[in-house]
Amino acid sequence: MSASHAGTVVAFDAAVGLGEVQRSDGRRFPFHCIELADGSRAIDVATEVTFVLLCKLGRYEAAGITRA
Repeated sequence: MSASHAGTVVAFDAAVGLGEVQRSDGRRFPFHCIELADGSRAIDVATEVTFVLLCKLGRYEAAGITRA
């Protein structure tokens, strides 16, 4: 099972459903809106979140995103 990470949403484009979260160490990870655990399809920039990392097509992406 993957470890949980804390971060902040730093970008989100509602038209395409893609965004980015940033951990406290500065690393950024992309995500798709289907990874929002509450079933919504949008999230505000600057929202504090927790997430796990999944490796998809050779790169890490944020998944299981929940509002902190």
